[in-house]
Amino acid sequence: MNLKDSTRALILKMQHSEITEHAIYQKIASKTKDDANKAIIIKIGNQEKAHADIWQKYTGQVLKPKSYKVFFYTLMHKLFGLVFVLRLMERGENFAQAQYEALAKDVPEAMSIHQEEAQHEQDLIDILTEERLQYIRSIVLGLNDALVELSGALAGLTFAISNTQIISLSGLITGIAASMSMAASEYLSTHAEGRKDALKSSVYTGTAYVIVVSLLIAPYLLLDNRFIALAIMLSTALFIIFVFNYYMSIALNLSFKKRFLQMAIISMGVATISFVIGLLLGALFGVDI
Repeated sequence: MNLKDSTRALILKMQHSEITEHAIYQKIASKTKDDANKAIIIKIGNQEKAHADIWQKYTGQVLKPKSYKVFFYTLMHKLFGLVFVLRLMERGENFAQAQYEALAKDVPEAMSIHQEEAQHEQDLIDILTEERLQYIRSIVLGLNDALVELSGALAGLTFAISNTQIISLSGLITGIAASMSMAASEYLSTHAEGRKDALKSSVYTGTAYVIVVSLLIAPYLLLDNRFIALAIMLSTALFIIFVFNYYMSIALNLSFKKRFLQMAIISMGVATISFVIGLLLGALFGVDI
């Protein structure tokens, strides 16, 4: 079939995208232990291969997957989980409806491929189950409380105490005690609701808290200048908020900007108030450690 150069170039681009995603789905499926999830991933991957085969009929070329994309999405799967990486892939296609409509003049199957890409695969992804998403409320509880409480405590201690080792020790004791308290509270709360997974839910809360505590205290353990440590700690807090809300926005289809600003304003607001309290208390009691 004689195709315009622009049409052929677009079809080649789509073919390359489909065959690459087929390879990614195969790779992810090979690392998925849950049989139901694996079957869904294989089904989506086979659909991508079928689409690539249709495009190949018009280009007459056999294309290989883009290895760097296969590596990137495999790494994202390992770091952030199954649902996140699949939704990220679906967002990454970005072929506009107008492009499919233009192709439909030369490729009758174009619109049916577009419909499958837009709806069918999304329906399949919605069926997937992943443990970390089932306990996202518990993770949010631990992460958000640790960010607000510990960033505020460290900020206050920074202005009240000059020794970074004492600040880090105080923060560590506070953080560990608070993480156990939060985990216990989550267990009692979920157990009172009659949930059989109360223990696992509390583990997710406590673990999220401890991870945040470790990251926020690290600058004070590694540096002698308390104000540089404070700046790094606050930057780390913002980075954690950014990464977590980006994950949530992709995996759960939530608004990134609104949630990020909300968490950032609360955490930084508490830290700012704690600055002032620490400065006033240090001056009031003449503390200089």
